[in-house]
Amino acid sequence: MPNETSRGDTATVAVESGSPAKGQRIVRTPAGPRVIGLDVSLTCTGVAGEGWTDVIRPRAGVRGHPRLALILDQVADHIRGADLVVIEGPSFGGGVAHRHEDLAGLRVMVRHACWRRGIPYAVVPPSCRALYATGKGSGSKGAVRDAVQARYGVDCDGPGRYDQADAYTLLAMGLHHLGWPLAVVPDTHRRGLDGSLWPTLEGLAA
Repeated sequence: MPNETSRGDTATVAVESGSPAKGQRIVRTPAGPRVIGLDVSLTCTGVAGEGWTDVIRPRAGVRGHPRLALILDQVADHIRGADLVVIEGPSFGGGVAHRHEDLAGLRVMVRHACWRRGIPYAVVPPSCRALYATGKGSGSKGAVRDAVQARYGVDCDGPGRYDQADAYTLLAMGLHHLGWPLAVVPDTHRRGLDGSLWPTLEGLAA
């Protein structure tokens, strides 16, 4: 079940002009587009919508096609009715070599699942996600998690806490790109939006 530690729709700070204080969230009326963030992983996929986070964790021992099917089925449940899905792109750093093919295939299948449902999707490189959250493309997982808590009031705890925080950052980037930012973000952080691959969308911008 989603971790509803802080609902984005209960913020009470309405910003119409000027520069609100750091960490203030922005009330948007009427409700903005439905955006889902996905930090796709074979072991723990982070999922986020406005005000909530969740994880998809296949049980130990589930591998190969059964694992891919389980993740895709749960992703399909989460993205139902979404206006935009924001997916973290590949990291070409370290890791276990034999897993790269399955993970790359999973990312493609998630994108294909969006396409089949007519849901536009964006792809955000890990460095752009870190830059948007922390102001540094090399920002650590812990720094991203701390930024999500401080900026949006969303606590990402327990197993998959870093995956939840990554997914929430992706969600926030998607809403910001559409003109519905969840919080005021410094110019240095907003550069993360520029390095991401966004689809052409009509009728969703504020």
